[in-house]
Parts: sequence; structure tokens; C-alpha cells
Amino acid sequence: MSTDSAIPDTDPMPLPPEQPDLDACCGNGCEPCIFDLHDMAMDDYRQALRAWQARHNGA
Repeated sequence: MSTDSAIPDTDPMPLPPEQPDLDACCGNGCEPCIFDLHDMAMDDYRQALRAWQARHNGA
């Protein structure tokens, strides 16, 4: 039996957030800007991915 089958399907690998179109910014200096929100979502994604990798590499 391989160790891959021991990893439950209930813990899928996190997916990165969709990047906004370059034209999505209105240019009005919103705080936070849509690109700032994407950067924060990417930080969350990277943290979740590291945690997922630690769970699955240690399995």
C-alpha cells in the first residue's frame, strides 16, 4: 500500500487567488486597492500552502 493513499481527499491543496485584471483598478486611490487585497490574499495562500505541504510531506 502506498503512502499517497493514506492522505485524505478532504485536505486538498490550496489554490492561489485569481489575479485581478490590470484594468480592474479604478485609479481613484482606494484604500485598500484591489491589488492590495490580492497581495493580502496571496500572503494567506502562501501560508496555507506551507501548512498543507508540511502536513502532506510529514504523512
